Amino acid sequence: MTTAYDVTADTLINRMATELKSIPEILPPDWAPFVKTGVSRELPPENPDWWYIRSAAVLRKIYLRGPLGTRRIKTMYGGKKNLGSKQEKSRPGSGSVARNVLKQLEAAQLVEKVPSGRQITARGMSFVDNIAHLCTQ
Repeated sequence: MTTAYDVTADTLINRMATELKSIPEILPPDWAPFVKTGVSRELPPENPDWWYIRSAAVLRKIYLRGPLGTRRIKTMYGGKKNLGSKQEKSRPGSGSVARNVLKQLEAAQLVEKVPSGRQITARGMSFVDNIAHLCTQ
C-alpha cells in the first residue's frame, strides 16, 4: 500500500486539497481572503484556494512528524521579516490560521487532541493513505 512517504509533497497536497473541499467541516473563514499568513508577509495569498492547501499541508505534516501543536506549526510556516536596512529576523506564521486549521481538522475527525498537541487519527491516516494511493495511479 502506498503511503504519504512514497508520494511527492506537492502532488499529495494538491490532491488532498481538492478532496478537503468536499468535507463540510473544512471551510475558509470570512476573513480568509484578506488575512496575511504571517508577520513576514506583505500581502495575503493570491490563490483563492489557499485555505484548503494549508489544511492539506498541515494534515500531511501531522501525519509525518507526529503530534504537533500550534507553536510548531507557526514556526514551520513562518519566514524572514524584512526590516529594511537591518538584518532580517525569523518570525512565526499566523497563529489564528494555525489554530483554525487544526480546529477544522479536528471537527472533521482527521486529527485528535493529545497532551503534546494534535495527532492523526485512524480516519485521517486512512484519508491520507488513500489519496497517496490515488496519486500513484
